[in-house]
Amino acid sequence: MTLLGIDVGGSGIKGALVDGETGKMISERYRIPTPKPRTPDAMTDVIAEIVAHFDHKGKVGCGFPTIIKNGVCKATGNLDPSWLGVNVEKVLEKKTGLDFTVINDADAAGYATMNYGTGKGEKGLVIMITIGTGLGSGAFLDGRLIPNFELGQIPYKKYEKIEKWAAGSAKDKEGLSYKKWGKRFNTFLEYVELIVSPNLIILGGGASKDFDQFKSQIKIETKVIPAKLQNHAGIIGAAVASLHKIINEAL
Repeated sequence: MTLLGIDVGGSGIKGALVDGETGKMISERYRIPTPKPRTPDAMTDVIAEIVAHFDHKGKVGCGFPTIIKNGVCKATGNLDPSWLGVNVEKVLEKKTGLDFTVINDADAAGYATMNYGTGKGEKGLVIMITIGTGLGSGAFLDGRLIPNFELGQIPYKKYEKIEKWAAGSAKDKEGLSYKKWGKRFNTFLEYVELIVSPNLIILGGGASKDFDQFKSQIKIETKVIPAKLQNHAGIIGAAVASLHKIINEAL
């Protein structure tokens, strides 16, 4: 079965076709910059444009950059405040006429990584951190998802949430070297280690492909590794989430 996966990020909204059996991307990734402001109307227009680009008529999975519960946006994160309380699945289904499964973006990336990538077969508590505009996190206990595990929302000093200080966007905005930014990111990982004591931390998102440039700054005891799927994990995980919704409906 061919599925469409869409990964909504703070700087870009990406989509690709995915083979539901193998979890492999079977098309080139198509990306459109995330509109500003990040309002429901503007963002759903872009997502509909991505659906139209692939001329896709089947199920769609969408990773969304905030807390999602039963398809409803429960926090705005880096989005426009008007998203709060919106049923994202219903809005997208009305816009496109297709069946959408919407989950947290870090959960989507983690799902792909745990089923098709670096985390496959890993036991215990595994935390997936996606580094981008924010710091997304997905938690898996013996391979099972614990949804909406948003560790990037931890308050830190003068910052409302630590991702404002330690995300990839902070590195870019302040022109930090990987060494300087890596120290900040390590501070975030120290909090993760203190709070949840994971067995393994897997890094995804745009910065994961540059892990060699900042791994010397990672000083925590927990093993930290980059995701093999890197920046494609969110697309793959979102697509496969729509497949598992199909399976669950059939049971």
